[in-house]
Amino acid sequence: MNICEEVKDAGTIGISGHIRPDGDCVGSVMGLYLYLKKACPGARVEVFLEKPADIFSCIRSVQEIHTDFTTDIESFDVFFSLDTAKNRLGEAEKYFDGAKKKINIDHHISNKGCGDVNYIDSKASSTSELIYNGIDKAMLDEEIAKALYIGIIHDTGVFQYSNTAPSTLRAAAELTSYGFDFSKLIDETFYEKSYVQNQILGRALLESIMFMDGKCVVSMIDRKTMKFYRAVPQDLEGIVSQLRNTRGVECAIFMYQTDTLEYKVSLRSNGKVNVAEIASFFGGGGHVRAAGVTMPGTFYDIINNLSARIEIQLKESEKNVSRNS
Repeated sequence: MNICEEVKDAGTIGISGHIRPDGDCVGSVMGLYLYLKKACPGARVEVFLEKPADIFSCIRSVQEIHTDFTTDIESFDVFFSLDTAKNRLGEAEKYFDGAKKKINIDHHISNKGCGDVNYIDSKASSTSELIYNGIDKAMLDEEIAKALYIGIIHDTGVFQYSNTAPSTLRAAAELTSYGFDFSKLIDETFYEKSYVQNQILGRALLESIMFMDGKCVVSMIDRKTMKFYRAVPQDLEGIVSQLRNTRGVECAIFMYQTDTLEYKVSLRSNGKVNVAEIASFFGGGGHVRAAGVTMPGTFYDIINNLSARIEIQLKESEKNVSRNS
């Protein structure tokens, strides 16, 4: 995709990403925003997103995000949906639907494309990498590079996840050449945690449950516990990945309560379970090794439903091993 070609002659351009924005969502949205402000000086560019976590305040112009989802523009000439299909844009979905031209850029395998123009590549490490691929490199600068680099490190787990390809490392190498302190950026946006985050991580690990002969682990945080720690959803980032690191575990599940009989569920796999397939079955989506879904029911109802699908995949994996041995 040549992004400049797609927005040629556009007077108004809108950008948004998914609800509860993670590092790749914020990085890709802000990277594209900063790029279009520079590449299309005659256009009005607006960005809509739920308030990003404070760790992303290092990205230039993050304060310009419309977190209230209001604008005087009735219909955008072009509107971008990044890192998601339109159904997870939240309040920004109305702007996407009303746009004269809709562009969807994403790397989630569950997204089949929802725009007039779709750039969906499930082999890419991140949507930020796809934005990097689509921009004119002559227009890159330190601030755009920093935003895209943040997106890439967050969705690759600082280049340790299986979605890290040679092309990802080449893109990252080019981005770091723009002079920002990438080591500090990794520490402050990926590894560093607040005291509250460490407290609630400890609580989640302490109350986790192993099941399915130790192949699965699950933990849950309810609204009462969130209130006790004065935690917000962003404080729960990384808990499911820590659960996945448990020796012998093939699939990790972390959920937190969002409403009465409703939970946001995060799934992580070590390879034998395709969690994107499981999440899609229940109306969510994601990647083969990292996916999510919002599910109704009690904690035990949800675990029973998920474990039935996980068990099917583990048995199939064991059969494949037997056939090949």
